Amino acid sequence: MLKGKTVLLGVSGGIAAYKMPNLARMLIKAGAEVHVIMTKNACEFITPFTFETLTKHKCIVDTFDKNFEYSVEHVSLAKKADLLIIAPATANVIAKLACGIADDMLTTTALACNYPKIIAPAMNTNMYSNPITFDNIQKLKHYGYEEIPPESGMLANGDIGNGRLPNESLLFDYILKTIALPHDMDGMRVLVTAGATCESIDPVRYITNHSTGKMGAALAKRAMLRGAKVTLIAGKTECELPNFVDVIKVKSAEDMYNAVRACAYKQDIIIKAAAVADYTPKIVAEQKIKKNDGDMTIELVRTKDILKS
Repeated sequence: MLKGKTVLLGVSGGIAAYKMPNLARMLIKAGAEVHVIMTKNACEFITPFTFETLTKHKCIVDTFDKNFEYSVEHVSLAKKADLLIIAPATANVIAKLACGIADDMLTTTALACNYPKIIAPAMNTNMYSNPITFDNIQKLKHYGYEEIPPESGMLANGDIGNGRLPNESLLFDYILKTIALPHDMDGMRVLVTAGATCESIDPVRYITNHSTGKMGAALAKRAMLRGAKVTLIAGKTECELPNFVDVIKVKSAEDMYNAVRACAYKQDIIIKAAAVADYTPKIVAEQKIKKNDGDMTIELVRTKDILKS
C-alpha cells in the first residue's frame, strides 16, 4: 500500500525509541522506502545499526558526517520524502521545532521538509501537561504538523498519566491515512454498514448469522484512506474496525434501521455491507427460557427492510 512512497522516520531521545524498529519494519513490509534520522540522545536508547540493518540505508545522526549519500543531506532527504514522522517526539525536540531551531540533523531536515509532518509526543506526564509544551504543540499544529496524541498509562518512571507513545500499529495507520492513497474523496461523506445483527430470543439467546464484518470494515477503511468522512454502523463483527472513522455500534436489525435512517440524509454515498437478519422473534422473553422435554417453536416476523426504506 506504500509502494513508491518514502518515509522519513525521526527518532529522538526517549525510552519509547525501542519501539521504532518495529514501525520501520511495518513500513518496509508495506512497500515504503524508509530513511531514519536520529538525535544523539536517541542513540543512548537504541543503536543506529539496528535501523541500518532494517532499512538498508545509512542512519543519519551527525549533521557533519562526511559519509553522506547526497551533497546536502538534509535538503536531499526533505525533497525525497513523502512524509516525516517524529516518534518519539520529546519535549525538547518539540520546543526546538516550534521555535524554528535547527541545531541537529533531525530538526534541520524537518525545517527543510515541505511534505506532511507528524509528531508523536512521548514524555513524562508533567512535561506533557506543562503549558509550555501545550503551546509548542499548538504552534506546530498551526504550522501544519499533525499530532498523534499520547496514551494514558504507566510511564517509564512509574507515574500514571498521559505521555506514553501509542502502539506502533496506530502510528502506522496515521501514516497510511496521510499518504497511502490520493485523497480524491476529500469532503465526501460515506456511510457503511457492516457485520451481523443479533435478534434476541431472551436475555441470553439470540438469532444471528456468520457474517464477520470484514468486507464492510475494508470498504470503510478504503473510503477513509481516500479522504472521505466515514460513518461505520456495525453490528456483531469478528474483525478490527478501522481507525479514523465514526463507529456506531448496534445490535438488532431495528437498531441498525434507526441508525441508518438517522445518518442517511447527511451522506453522499451509502454502502450496505451488513448481514441484516430478515426475521426476528415476535416475542422476546423477559427471562431465560427454561428447557423442557418437548420441542420449542419460535414465531418470527419480518424485520424492516433498510435498503428498501
